[in-house]
Amino acid sequence: MTSKQSAATKVLAPNDARILQLAHETLDIEAEALLQIKQRLSPTFVKAVHMLLKTTGHVVVMGMGKSGHIGRKIAATLASTGTPAMFVHPGEASHGDLGMVRDIDVVLAISNSGESDELAAILPVLKRQGVPLIAMTGGLQSTLANHADLVLDCGVDKEACPLNLAPTASTTAQIALGDALAVALLDTRGFKPEDFARSHPGGMLGRRLLTFVSDLMRTGDDVPSVSPDTLLSELMREMSAKGLGASAVVDANKKVVGVFTDGDLRRLVEKGADLRALTAAQVMHPNPRTLKHTALAVEAAELMEEHRITSVLVVDEHETLCGAINSNDLMRAKVI
Repeated sequence: MTSKQSAATKVLAPNDARILQLAHETLDIEAEALLQIKQRLSPTFVKAVHMLLKTTGHVVVMGMGKSGHIGRKIAATLASTGTPAMFVHPGEASHGDLGMVRDIDVVLAISNSGESDELAAILPVLKRQGVPLIAMTGGLQSTLANHADLVLDCGVDKEACPLNLAPTASTTAQIALGDALAVALLDTRGFKPEDFARSHPGGMLGRRLLTFVSDLMRTGDDVPSVSPDTLLSELMREMSAKGLGASAVVDANKKVVGVFTDGDLRRLVEKGADLRALTAAQVMHPNPRTLKHTALAVEAAELMEEHRITSVLVVDEHETLCGAINSNDLMRAKVI
C-alpha cells in the first residue's frame, strides 16, 4: 500500500473468530434495543394508533438518510395492510412536495436524533397547516419532539456499529416500531387475507385468493363433451381433439352424467375389452366430481391433489356443464 492510499482502504487479514464475534454482538445489541423499546411502550402508542385510524387522508411518512429508507418501508407496509400511506422526502418537501400533504393527513416523521435540518425546516409549516404530527425519535427533547402531537420513543443505548456511528440498532428499532404500528392497525381494521391479496395481486397469495375457476377454465368448443350413446371411437376423437385428457358425458340438457379419462382408456385396453361396440355410457365414471365456476382456482388445485386427478369439469349455478380446467391451466396461472 502506498502512502497515497487512504487508511480507510486498508483491509485487515480476515479473522473468522472476530467476524462471528461481531455478528453475535450485533444481534445481541439490536435484540436488547428492541426489548428496551418494548418495555418503554406506553399509552402514547395506543393514542398514535387511534390517530392513524381516524385520519381520512394518508399517513405521510418522512425521514432523512437511513431513517428515510426505513420510512419508505414503513409506508409500504402500512399501504399494503389497509392504511393508505405514502413517503415524502423532507428535502423535496421544502421545494414543492409539501403540497402533497393535506390537513386531513397525518405525518409520521422519523429521526433518531430529532434534529434533522430538512425535517426541522418544514415542521413550522406543518404546524400552521394543522397537520397532526407523530414523531418517531430517540431525541425526546429534540426539535422534532417539541413540535409533535405524539412522540414514539425509539431511542437506543448504542449502535451495533463498533464505532457507535453507523445507524444500526437505531434503524432496527425504527422498523420494528413501524411494524408494530402496522400490525396494530391491520388488526383493529379487521384486515383479512382477502384484503391483503387485493393489494398484492401479483404475488402468490393474490393469485390464490383472487383467481377464480371461471378466470382460467376452458369454455365453449374447447370443452370436450359427448352424449351417453356416443361410440367409444368418437369419444376418443373428441378427447384427442380437445387435449384435456378427459371428456365429459352429458345428457340432452348439458347436465354432467359422467366422465371418461385417458386412464380409463388404458385400463380398458389392458383388460382386452372389445372397444368397437362400447358407448360412452358403458365406459364412463358416473356422477363425477365437479366444481362451480365461482370457486377459487386454488380449490380446483386442492381437489385435484386430494383425489389424484389432473382435470375437473366445471358447472354453472344450474349444474350445467360450462367449462373444464386441468393442472396445466393452474400451473400457467401460477396458482400451483
